[in-house]
Amino acid sequence: MKKGYSQLLGIMLMLTLMAAGCGKDKVKPLSERIGKAWTAQSVKEGTVVVYTRGGSNNTRPAYSAFRLTLTSASGVQTATYTEFDGNTFTGTWALEGETVLVLSGLTPAPTGSGGSLKFTITSIDDTKLVLTRLTASPKTGNTTNEYTLSNP
Repeated sequence: MKKGYSQLLGIMLMLTLMAAGCGKDKVKPLSERIGKAWTAQSVKEGTVVVYTRGGSNNTRPAYSAFRLTLTSASGVQTATYTEFDGNTFTGTWALEGETVLVLSGLTPAPTGSGGSLKFTITSIDDTKLVLTRLTASPKTGNTTNEYTLSNP
């Protein structure tokens, strides 16, 4: 009787462990999920929405040119950042924990940045990234901007 009970417990334990392992998708690290080409879906300068993709009343339609490309190859994380005015900057990117994206060594240096920009990562999924710039942008009247980006 004890032997049958032990076998039954063993089988139940094994089934429980198998069920726990099945069906759980492993979430990729943030560094892999963020490494894509992102374009502006909508942009807020301060509290004002100035651009929405496909919108007819955009006050800054040039955000259609905004692009952030983050790649990683051979251990080198490369960033290409194109602002709404069409200026493109290249450098490297890194994460500070799970909440801050840092673009550094940007050349030429974006206005007032010293070659480095930081963004708070508000949210991310496979096709959407929401970033808030940590410092005010001199090009937009010293506003703190929020970028809702999409891929593709």
